[in-house]
Amino acid sequence: MNTSAATVTSKGQITIPAAIRTALNLSAGDRVQFIEVSPGRFEMLVASNDVQALKGRVKAKRKVSVEEMNQAIIRKGCE
Repeated sequence: MNTSAATVTSKGQITIPAAIRTALNLSAGDRVQFIEVSPGRFEMLVASNDVQALKGRVKAKRKVSVEEMNQAIIRKGCE
């Protein structure tokens, strides 16, 4: 596992290390998204990538059929 560190400035900004920018194919102006995966633990994703590029980055707890997803959407809409 590769690790890198960055320092938070007084304005709350950080510089993403060059090796990470390269690995994520980030350029100036690209957006990133932080997702809380457990209390106090976050993952950073490139928000400007095609959805297909994110495949495999988030581990599913279980497989869900399209029908189950549609039913969940319907249930949420009824609340």
